[in-house]
Amino acid sequence: MKKLTPLLIFILLFCTFCDNPTSTSTSPDIDLGDDTDFEIPDWTTETHSNDVDPIYDIVFEEGTIKRLDITISESNWSAMQADLDENLTGSVADIDFTPVWVPGTISFEGTDWYKVGIRYKGNSTLLNASRSGGDKYPFKLDFDEFEDEFPQIDNQRFYGFKQLNLSNNNSDGSFMREKVAADLFREFGVVAPRVAFYAVYLDRGNGSDFIGLYTLIEEVDDSVPDSQFPDDDGNLYKPDGDAASFADGTYDEEEFDLKTNEDEANYSDVRAFYDVLHSDLRTSNETEWKNELESIFNVDNYLRYLAVNNVIQNWDTYGKMTHNYFLYNDEGRLTWIPWDNNEAFQDGKQGGALSLGMSEVGSDWPIIRYIMDVDEYESAYKVYISEFCEGAFETSKMTTLLSSYQSLIDEYASQESSSFSSSVSSLKSYIQTRNSTAEAFID
Repeated sequence: MKKLTPLLIFILLFCTFCDNPTSTSTSPDIDLGDDTDFEIPDWTTETHSNDVDPIYDIVFEEGTIKRLDITISESNWSAMQADLDENLTGSVADIDFTPVWVPGTISFEGTDWYKVGIRYKGNSTLLNASRSGGDKYPFKLDFDEFEDEFPQIDNQRFYGFKQLNLSNNNSDGSFMREKVAADLFREFGVVAPRVAFYAVYLDRGNGSDFIGLYTLIEEVDDSVPDSQFPDDDGNLYKPDGDAASFADGTYDEEEFDLKTNEDEANYSDVRAFYDVLHSDLRTSNETEWKNELESIFNVDNYLRYLAVNNVIQNWDTYGKMTHNYFLYNDEGRLTWIPWDNNEAFQDGKQGGALSLGMSEVGSDWPIIRYIMDVDEYESAYKVYISEFCEGAFETSKMTTLLSSYQSLIDEYASQESSSFSSSVSSLKSYIQTRNSTAEAFID
């Protein structure tokens, strides 16, 4: 064997470095604390264990504002800020990182949950919160994130919930859009997460302070399949990226984030959906194409989703953006689940929301375009718009609902925004206008 010369050694080392570059970013130091032998005196089966189904009547109780207290050590808060400073260096389009988890304490109605995983979440909402100079960040909570480090919290739950999201109502002067949108979807038969109002207090080492009125949002891949589908064993995907458009030539399993059944990693259902969408049968034999499509995709549910989404408007959804939805395999058929409705009830960003007729949508958004090209589906879509506006979205009903929410949250919302009342009035007017626009479209 020939001896390696110094030059050859240098070349080999250089090539190795190029193939495996060392990241210049550093992970912040997280303080797990010294209390490794702590006990949880508040632990009960109902409040902390995974032996109960999620208790919606407590966590997502209607007609009330719950209080949630978050305690994070000063050092861990600093670590979270350092993580943001390192990664939020550009525009929203540049955000591509998972914020660091830190352990903290959650207090709720006299009960504590210890070593709960807490991190920031979001894109534009996170960036805007970081730039605002305040503490009202959007958070994600995972109640057994640190169970490997602390066996005491093995399978810890919050009244049956493993993960929850705290949305900070970024740029929503009414504080209602996220909740009202999700509730309207579910009322009209579209699967969507539950949402509730919460007053959130934060202690980051200098005492507990009210940081804002939040909406608590159910995590889809935690409890939604079990609570809203007859079978909770199906694949659940959160598509993100070009493949989420399902456009021709974009299929990529890596962009279909599989949230369940990860060990099997069987993507045959989304592959079949993609293949059917782009099958030659679509133009050669529409009847057969429809039969194949309906066998793999819940078209009726999707038409209901489109009716609601397009009437209320939301520019941050499929047809404009390649994210903010889930697909769940419900006994063999993929079902659409809308996600992240904080931009609902408005038009004017990113070129505006979709029109009711969606004539501007091309083949680069084939789920919409190819389905709406079928006369039968287009007719059903229009019927659902009419039913939605005459029922769940009827103007006087919505006005009464928003007035009740306004009375409920005024104490907290008015602390944050002097324009709260006018924002609610604008939302009421917006809903009236959308009903009129939808009526004219149907006629």
